[in-house]
Amino acid sequence: MEMNRLSAAEAVQRMQDYIEAHLGEPVTLKQLARAAGYSPYHCARLFRELTGKTPFHYLRARRLTQAALTLRDEKTRVVDVAFDFVFDSHEGFTKAFSRQFGISPMRYAKEIPPIRLFLPYGVLTYYRHIHKEEEKEMEQNAVFVQVVERPKRKALVKRGVKATDYFEYCEEVGCDVWGVLLSVKEALYEPVGMWLPENLRRPGTSEYVQGVEVPFDYDKPVPEGFELMELAPCKLMVFQGPPYDDEHFGDAIQALWTQIERYDPKLYGYTWADGDGPRIQLEPQGYRGYIEARPVREANAKG
Repeated sequence: MEMNRLSAAEAVQRMQDYIEAHLGEPVTLKQLARAAGYSPYHCARLFRELTGKTPFHYLRARRLTQAALTLRDEKTRVVDVAFDFVFDSHEGFTKAFSRQFGISPMRYAKEIPPIRLFLPYGVLTYYRHIHKEEEKEMEQNAVFVQVVERPKRKALVKRGVKATDYFEYCEEVGCDVWGVLLSVKEALYEPVGMWLPENLRRPGTSEYVQGVEVPFDYDKPVPEGFELMELAPCKLMVFQGPPYDDEHFGDAIQALWTQIERYDPKLYGYTWADGDGPRIQLEPQGYRGYIEARPVREANAKG
C-alpha cells in the first residue's frame, strides 16, 4: 500500500531531526533510513520529494550554514570549522562554502556581510498547517502586554509585490529571505515580518515584508533585492500569547489577532499610531507564545 502523505511527512521529519542532531558527525543514508523506519531508497525518494533536496545536499547545506554562524560569532580558524562540520579538507570546505554563499569562508569571517543561510522549515509542521490536521481551538488565556521604545534605526528588508501576509509573501519572494536576515551580525533584534504603513511603501510593492532592524549607521553591503529603510523612533505595544504546540501556530496567531482587535489602548494611556512604523510579527515559536507588536503613542502626545 502506498504511503499516505502524513506518514511520509513524519518520516522525512524524523530524518530532518536526525540531521540536526548530528551535524558534526558522519551521517549515512542507512542511518537516516533507520531513523525514518523505511528502506534507504524509499527514504531518499521521499526526502527529495518533500524538501526539494537530496539528503546529502540538504545535510551539506545545513552544515555550511552552521559553519557560517560559527565563523560569524566565534573567533576560530577556518580549518577548525571545516573539520568540526565533517569536511575532509580546508580546500574542500572553502570550495563548498564559496559555492553556497558566493564568498570564501576566510573573507566572510573578516567582513561578515549578509549571506543566504539555509534554514528550512520542518516538513511535518508545514504539512499540518497546509492540511490543518489535528486543529484545535486555542484557549483564550491571558495575553502579556508591554510597551517598548524603538530608537531611530534602519531595517534591511526585501519587499514583495502584493503580499499582505507571510504565505502570500513566500509565494512572491520565496522562503529563503529569513536565512539572509539571520546572518546579519549587527542586528538590533531578531528578524521579523512587517506590515508597512502607507508612508513606508513604494508603488507596486507589498504591505507585508520581511526584515531585520539594524543601527542607523549600518554600512555593510546590501544583498541583491534587499534595501535599507529608515525607521523613525517610536513606541511599540507588544502582545505575547500563551505557549502552544508548534503545529498549531496558525491557531495561535489567529487567537492573538482576535485579542489585539478587542484591545483598547486608551485604557492604559495610549492610542494606536500605525503610521509611526511597521506592525511587527516575530517568528512563531511555540515555547514562548506568538508575539506581535503594534505602534502606539501616548494619548496626549502630539503627532
